[in-house]
Amino acid sequence: MNILILNWRDTSHPKSGGAEIVTEEHAKAWITKGHAVDLFTSSFPSASPLEIRDGIRVIRKGGEYSFCIFAAMYLLRNASSYDIIVDEIHGLPFFSFFVFRRPTVAFIHEVAGDIWDTVFPFPISLFGKWLELRLLRLYNKRNIPFWTDSPSMVQELISVGISSNLCHAIPCPILRHYETKSEEKEKNPTYLFVSRIVPMKGVEDVIRAFSYIRKEEPKAKLFIVGSGEERYVYKVKDIIKELHLQDSTTFFGKVSEDEKLLIMARSHILLHASMREGWGLVVLEAAKQGTPSVVYNVHGLRDVVKDGETGIVIRKNSPEELAKQAVFLLRNKKLYKTFQENGKRWVHSLRWEDVTEQSLGLLEKTIQSFQI
Repeated sequence: MNILILNWRDTSHPKSGGAEIVTEEHAKAWITKGHAVDLFTSSFPSASPLEIRDGIRVIRKGGEYSFCIFAAMYLLRNASSYDIIVDEIHGLPFFSFFVFRRPTVAFIHEVAGDIWDTVFPFPISLFGKWLELRLLRLYNKRNIPFWTDSPSMVQELISVGISSNLCHAIPCPILRHYETKSEEKEKNPTYLFVSRIVPMKGVEDVIRAFSYIRKEEPKAKLFIVGSGEERYVYKVKDIIKELHLQDSTTFFGKVSEDEKLLIMARSHILLHASMREGWGLVVLEAAKQGTPSVVYNVHGLRDVVKDGETGIVIRKNSPEELAKQAVFLLRNKKLYKTFQENGKRWVHSLRWEDVTEQSLGLLEKTIQSFQI
């Protein structure tokens, strides 16, 4: 097969995240099976317009928003070169079915929903939410399969009008099964946030949760790993100062993968308060390093954390409850050790060989159905 992926970013993009990692891992696996993969994506300063990386032909045009226009132009000229397109949706799809009269799979990690409110002002946010649902249903009317990461995301897709028979959940294993050996847990209770520093990822709620934790555990520390827009990072640091947490909080910024794993190994509990997730790879990465998670009860996180087995999915999403459950877990040594052991088994049960076979099977089935 000749496969085209449309995605707003690739893994070289400064703002790339877990979605881009997952996408390209599937692409690399398809290539090893003898298929060709092109990835059309946005450009960024110093980026090459054309790059071959791990066998993937990466084509970059336009910025994060304008590249949708370039993508449509590229499809108009080159559609006949591809057997199938993977239209990756982040808030809005690429409208690829308008210009690509061939098999298409919609790859969606989350329905943005209320995330629109954190990114755009009213009334743009209201229009974005309305438009997102209308376009998803338009894809549904054309019987385009939806590929997502978790069973709870399938349920959300169904709730917004997508046919259940079009929805396919394929989980995401971690990339590296490297387990640190030399790093021990910090002497004092240490909590961890790992993500892009953007409003939707819940860093503000994690910081407020930590302020409650400090009342119970005066020597507790918070590690924050990740980068984001400079203005928002300043806001986050101002909140830390307002809550008098600057002496107990370490802001690492963006770090290498090796350093991230070492920080995870040193920490006791990962806190995740995202508005919604497609899956939550950092939860599995932390579990591999013996660090359980306490998370908000949202799509994706409730799938990647097995509540009461590998971590805790809180019942009421609030900083107070996040803090309460985190302190409870850390003080319950027997339960904590059980979560550590179960978490590592859960991580090892997810294999890229299995999930990429599923995604390749979905593409092949889509092509076959289109030809009938």
